[in-house]
Amino acid sequence: MELVTVERLDHLGLLASVIKDLRLIEMIDARLVPDEQEEITPGEAVAGMLLNGLGFANRPLSLTPQFFANKPLDLLFHEGVHADLFNRFKLGRTLDEVYAYGCPLLLSDLALAVCAQEGIDMRFNHLDTTSVALTGAYMPDSDEQAITITHGYSKDHRPDLKQGVLELMVSQDGGVPFMSQSWDGNTSDTQIFQERAQALIAAFRRAPTPRYLVADSKLYNEDNATNLKQLGFIPRIPHTLKLVSQVITQALRWDTWHPVTATTRYQRVA
Repeated sequence: MELVTVERLDHLGLLASVIKDLRLIEMIDARLVPDEQEEITPGEAVAGMLLNGLGFANRPLSLTPQFFANKPLDLLFHEGVHADLFNRFKLGRTLDEVYAYGCPLLLSDLALAVCAQEGIDMRFNHLDTTSVALTGAYMPDSDEQAITITHGYSKDHRPDLKQGVLELMVSQDGGVPFMSQSWDGNTSDTQIFQERAQALIAAFRRAPTPRYLVADSKLYNEDNATNLKQLGFIPRIPHTLKLVSQVITQALRWDTWHPVTATTRYQRVA
C-alpha cells in the first residue's frame, strides 16, 4: 500500500477543487455522453486519471484502484463513489471513447471553453514544436495511427537517439495550451506549421475577435503563402531571404528606433 503524505493530500484536494471550479467533468460528459447504467461518468473517469497522475502514473492501469483505496472519494467526487469503480475496464473504455472523439480535439474543446469561462485573452496563439528523444529499438509499428519513432533533427542535441515530435499551441495570456499534436520523429517544422495554418483558417474566421498566429521563421515560406493570406500572423522572417538582409541594413542605417520597453526597440518598414 502506498504512503500518502499530508502534502500530497493537499495537492489532491487542490486539483479536485480546480477540476470542479472549471466544470471539466461536465464539459467532458457533454462530449463523451455517459451511459445511464454507468456508476461513474467518462468525465469522472478522466478526472480520476488526472488525480492518479500526481504520483501513481508509472504503475499499471490495473492498479489504479489501489491509489484511490485510502482517498476521500465522497469529497473528491460525490457520495457512492468507491475505489473499485476506477478499474482497468472502465478506464480503458473511457480512453477508447477519448480516442474515438479525438484527443487533440477534446483538449482544444476543453481549453477554449475554460479560456472563455475565465476571460483569458485568446487573440495571440503561439505555435512551436519540440523533439522528445527516446531510448530503445522502437521497431516500426503496424498501427497506421501510431507515430513513427525515428531519427530526425534533434532539438535537444541527441542525434544518436530516435525521437518523436510534439507540437503545441498556447495563449500569450497565461500560456494556456489550446492544441497539442504528436508527429513522426522526422517531421519538419515547415510541414507542421503549414498544416496547422491551414487547419486554423476556419477557426480564426469564426472567432468573435481577431486572432493571430505567432511562430518562428518556419511558418514563413512560399508553400505556406496561400494559407497566410487568410490568417493574421506574426512570424520571424528567414534571414536566408536577400530582402531581409537589405531591410535590416537599411533599418540600422536609419537608426530611428521607437522604444517598447527599456530593452526593446522597433522600427517599422513598409
